Amino acid sequence: MKIRSETPADAAAISSVITAAFLLAEHSDGNEARIVEALREAGSLTVSLVATEGDRIVGHVAFSPVTIDGRSDGWLGLGPVAVVPDRQRHGIGSALIEAGLAQLRIQGSRGCVVLGEPGYYRRFGFAADPEFRLAGVPPEYFQRLIFQGPCDGGLVEYHHAFEIG
Repeated sequence: MKIRSETPADAAAISSVITAAFLLAEHSDGNEARIVEALREAGSLTVSLVATEGDRIVGHVAFSPVTIDGRSDGWLGLGPVAVVPDRQRHGIGSALIEAGLAQLRIQGSRGCVVLGEPGYYRRFGFAADPEFRLAGVPPEYFQRLIFQGPCDGGLVEYHHAFEIG
C-alpha cells in the first residue's frame, strides 16, 4: 500500500470509495462523498490523501479548515476517512490519518478536531476537551489534538459543505 496526495484524476474513484465505505455505516447520512466533492470544489481540502494498492484506490482521508468561535486560527477538521469494505480493518485508515496529521504538523497547523469514536481516535492523540464544542454533539465524541498552543477553545464549526443533506 502507498499513500499519496489526491490528483484531479482521482475524484471519481474517491467518491466511489467513500460511498462504498459508508454504505452500511450506522451514523452515515449517505452524503459523505458529496461533502468531499463540495470541499474540493470550494478549494477547502487542505489535505486529501489516498491509499493505493497497485492502481486501485482503497482509502481516502480529508482534512478541511474549521472555525472556532468564528475565528480561522489554523485548526482543521478530520473527516471523512474511508476505506473500501474489503480492505477495512487492515490498518489503511490508521495509516491515512497518521500521514494526514503529519502533513498538518509540517504545514504549521495549530491543531485538529474530529467527531468520532473516542476509543479509535485516542490512539492518534485526540482527546475530548470541554473547551472545544460542536453543537448538538455529546462532548465525549468531539475531540481535539493540539499541535501548537496555546489554544483557546470555543464553538467549532465545519465548512458549510458539511451541511449537505
